Amino acid sequence: MALSVALPHCSPAEGTGGSGGSPSQTGGAPSSGGAATGGLPGSGGSNQTGSGGLAQAGGSLGSGGAPSGGTGTGGGAPSGGSGTGGGSGGGAPVVCPTPTLAAGNSTKTVTVGAGERTYVLHVPASYDGTTAAPLILDFHGLTGSGQAESTSSPYPAVTDAEGVVMAFPTGEAGPSGNAWNVGPCCVAGVDDVAFARALVEQVQEVACIDPKRIYAVGFSMGGGMSHYLACHAADLFAAVAPAAFDLLEENVETCEPVRPITVVSFRGTTDPVVPYEGEYSDLVPGMAITFLGAVATKDHWAELNECTGAAADVGDGCSAYSTCAGGVSVTLCTKQNGGHEAGDASIAWPILKQQVLP
Repeated sequence: MALSVALPHCSPAEGTGGSGGSPSQTGGAPSSGGAATGGLPGSGGSNQTGSGGLAQAGGSLGSGGAPSGGTGTGGGAPSGGSGTGGGSGGGAPVVCPTPTLAAGNSTKTVTVGAGERTYVLHVPASYDGTTAAPLILDFHGLTGSGQAESTSSPYPAVTDAEGVVMAFPTGEAGPSGNAWNVGPCCVAGVDDVAFARALVEQVQEVACIDPKRIYAVGFSMGGGMSHYLACHAADLFAAVAPAAFDLLEENVETCEPVRPITVVSFRGTTDPVVPYEGEYSDLVPGMAITFLGAVATKDHWAELNECTGAAADVGDGCSAYSTCAGGVSVTLCTKQNGGHEAGDASIAWPILKQQVLP
């Protein structure tokens, strides 16, 4: 349920500022796992085996603007408060809620439609509650949970020092366990985009979040969810970093982002679950899908983002289209002989954090 809190003014984060507040929007942690025999790997640590599901790690999403109801010069402010000015980079000022959240992990519940969903909220010790912080949603893999993802995600070790708040959502149960709805797979009748938006909105009510610096990451099925959010919630997420998952032939035609969006993908050349070259998969009962392939996924995002020229080698096994509409980029980081693995947060985060919603 929505919380009612007093909202004193706080400093905007680096990378925000500009004119015109936009409507409030909301945004959705991975668990890693090894390949399974006869099925997609489940949640758990790397090099472990599991059955019946895709393992995943990573995810974030964010708000495209400040909540309605406030006034301010240079941008809108959240309901019940006002703000003046903005930081560098073009975003709106942020009004911080009180009291300041204590550091640590806590399990939260948010109402989505007629039901309730859960997530783990991670607040690093460096978060001070007075400066607007980035928010990352990190989506777990098939059979995983937000709690499991909060302990296996590679992102906190990289982002905690910068005061980045994270949320680790839990998917609904599908034929192969907890999963995300990315169209034809892997749980039916669930609006996970709405869940991500509701989650982001609730976090903004209790934490000082920069609405222009919200990101989604995910591993395996969670990587699929971060791709899906880039397609359907680019107004909320500034950028995404999927790992061990591609766009699908079944949902690529409906991928119509409202603006160019930066995508950083991580793939292994010997992934036994999501083959690097792409492949038909019927490992989730009744929900067959066809992976587009790592390079084809990169090239499709380049087309959607109106990138020009050829992808160039940028090191660390990564190639990138860097001349794209809206100043975004499309990067594919390939690990030779790599398997079904989480992404490299030390590569992803420096790219993600440079992206700010217009």
